[in-house]
Amino acid sequence: MSPRVCVIGAGCSGITAIKNLLQAGVTDIVCYEQNDQVGGNWIYSPQESHSSVCETTHIISSKGLSQYRDYPMPADYPDYPSHAQVLAYFQAYARDFGLLPYIRFNTRVERVQPLPEGRWEVTLADGAQEVFDYLLVSNGHHSVPRHPEWKDAFAGTYLHAHRYKQAAPFAGQRVLVVGAGNSGCDCAVEISRVAASVDLSIRTPQYIVPKFMMGKPTDTFNETLIKLPRPIARLSRRIGLFLQVGRYQDYGLEPPQHDILAAHPTVNSELLYKIRHGKVQPRRGITRVEGQTVHFSDGSQGTYDSIVAATGYQLATPFFEPDFLDFRDSDRVELYLRMFHPEHPSLIFIGLFQPQGAIWPLSDYQAQLAANYIMGRWAWPTDIAARARRDADAIERAFLKRKRHNIEVHYHAFLKQLQREIPADAPTWPEAVRVSAPPGDAAQ
Repeated sequence: MSPRVCVIGAGCSGITAIKNLLQAGVTDIVCYEQNDQVGGNWIYSPQESHSSVCETTHIISSKGLSQYRDYPMPADYPDYPSHAQVLAYFQAYARDFGLLPYIRFNTRVERVQPLPEGRWEVTLADGAQEVFDYLLVSNGHHSVPRHPEWKDAFAGTYLHAHRYKQAAPFAGQRVLVVGAGNSGCDCAVEISRVAASVDLSIRTPQYIVPKFMMGKPTDTFNETLIKLPRPIARLSRRIGLFLQVGRYQDYGLEPPQHDILAAHPTVNSELLYKIRHGKVQPRRGITRVEGQTVHFSDGSQGTYDSIVAATGYQLATPFFEPDFLDFRDSDRVELYLRMFHPEHPSLIFIGLFQPQGAIWPLSDYQAQLAANYIMGRWAWPTDIAARARRDADAIERAFLKRKRHNIEVHYHAFLKQLQREIPADAPTWPEAVRVSAPPGDAAQ
């Protein structure tokens, strides 16, 4: 008899969880999805929603490194597909693998409580309750914004980057974007097309990495360095980036002091261009806000109509009671392989990590391991708590100590770590799946 498995979320991690459960032989699967379609964060809406993508969002990892292992992206997709193309790809994946019958759309999980013998009681928004043997959590981690402390002190228009959808509302305004991660730089570039002025506040200096290196997507260039000794690979990255960018001081930016791979990369080919053309003005970190005036750490100040805060997200699992599990303010997240909770063998997280690359190819392997564990092909390690601690220790050694890095992983190293754990007798999909073309209207 198949164990009963609950999957929370039908985004990029949730759909591959369903596919891998079916592949491993699990047949009693229910996936709860609060939206009316597959896609999670990639379901764009011009109004505020659960999604953090905006009108012009494209992925920052290249097509070749952003696809499920047995489901390639369409050959006519560009190197960096748009959010519409990515959504179409996910929806084609769900359709072609026959996942839709297992998904209950427009169904929000209100509460999850542990039961004796490791089972889980799931309460839905309409009050209905169901019980499951295993719980796979794939609700994503880009939906609950983290706001700065000075948020309420600003007298102009404030919004978190999660609410940013289009540049048009900022036409003619003086705008400050806070944060030089990928979202912040994207917002600064797009808003600069219509605003009177755009300043970009950067607290911690970042490497701004162009999307192409020697005519190829930058992540594929980095892939060629994997087999080199670490010091040589590190030097090659620095030299390659210097040849592309030059000195950060020439852009009015502070040069980063950390290694290129010690922080989540900011991949953007337009920001430095906008800076040198006077459309975006770099600023230092914020010390205080008074009315519409913002004071910076170098003693300068500026007056703004609007602030867009690209200050990250909380690791939110709102369906758990806080005294049971709450990662929101955690500096460490001790999960083995970023998925197994040492105290709850029937609770598995899929996609609760931040790779230097695309999430879903790695979620695919996590899901395969989880499914084969559920079906008894992978044994729960007796020292799993120690392994989870070592994983968290490794993250602290490898990355800057910031909340945005407490679930960070190096793409290729993490991929190899997961691949080593896949059982030799893990089933494959029973027959070849025809890759269908995504809907034409979604792929524009």
